[in-house]
Amino acid sequence: MKSPRPAPLARPRTIFVALVLGVGALLALAFASLGSEMLEGETRAFDVFMLTFAQSIRANHPKLVSAIADISALGSGAVLSVFVAITVGYLLLRAEHMNAALLAASAISGSLLVGVLKDVFGRARPPLAFAELVAPGLSFPSGHSAQAAMVYLMIGAWVARTRSSLSERLYILASTALLALLVGLSRVALGVHWATDVLAGWAFGGAWAIGCLFIAGFLTARQGTRFAPDDT
Repeated sequence: MKSPRPAPLARPRTIFVALVLGVGALLALAFASLGSEMLEGETRAFDVFMLTFAQSIRANHPKLVSAIADISALGSGAVLSVFVAITVGYLLLRAEHMNAALLAASAISGSLLVGVLKDVFGRARPPLAFAELVAPGLSFPSGHSAQAAMVYLMIGAWVARTRSSLSERLYILASTALLALLVGLSRVALGVHWATDVLAGWAFGGAWAIGCLFIAGFLTARQGTRFAPDDT
């Protein structure tokens, strides 16, 4: 009698999608946890320590301040809008009209939601004694960090999928992730955000980017196209 055939292993693509969605869920959970702990005051000691540390670095290395401010500008709405517009144009040149629309809609809706979350949590920015410059608005989550994470990660994913080489795709994704990381660090270094604002911004932005990319893959699959690297 023949022994039963072992069940086929899940396809690598399915496993990858499951892992990415799992990461997205963990990021969303991390955001919720940070928000809860912040409201309960459990993060204050860590936040004050990080602001004091950043202040000492600025005092000991004043020439770094202008460079940090330049890096911080990479997370501003104006700069991110330019990057989104350029990427949307690139996708339109490739006749990927749905992906272009999804990228624009994801960036705009994510930015608006960050504003709503700021109002919901209502956290004030750090005292001016800690800050290098005056920044308007509320603090949690960091808008620069959240928007940089969602925009740069989405752009990285959309551009990386046009490359067939794994090393090229990894380099593109790592580069865009580094941009988001530097933007967030710069906000704490300038003293305009508490450290947990930035952590929450990264968590929200990463989860939003993953969710939007998953939706894009689902919709493009229904349209008969592939949200995957080209073979050319």
